Amino acid sequence: MIDNRTAPYGLFVLRVALGVMFIAHALLKYVVFTMPGFAGFLGSIGMPAFLAWPIFLAELLGGIALVLGLYARLVSVALLPVLLGALWVHAGNGWLFTAANGGWEYPAFLVVGALTHILAGDGAFAIKPVALPGETVRTPLSAAA
Repeated sequence: MIDNRTAPYGLFVLRVALGVMFIAHALLKYVVFTMPGFAGFLGSIGMPAFLAWPIFLAELLGGIALVLGLYARLVSVALLPVLLGALWVHAGNGWLFTAANGGWEYPAFLVVGALTHILAGDGAFAIKPVALPGETVRTPLSAAA
């Protein structure tokens, strides 16, 4: 059963939580690890170091778009490769994220959260909601009704 009265608010919470997570991880890369440090990390795991800035910007701008609800379902689709990359990085570290170098449970959960957002919709208070093919776009106010 889907509670049509509260589901839009639950999806809003999911969308904002994903957005805040992306913003936090972008700022972690920039402030704590630094961009040269993050580029070095990417190189150390066999990925091109030049991806540091595109990943940072995708996380930061994508996170802001998710929080605001600006084409957020499409943003979640676009950010899936970032999440799958994080899952790949942590896959060999074991299940629990408390394992050395972080396990893959948290990145896997974020992939599921993004897929849920893509499939279920933006929820309430989205500034510019977007529909999947064959769906009707609902305005932020009608989504909350």
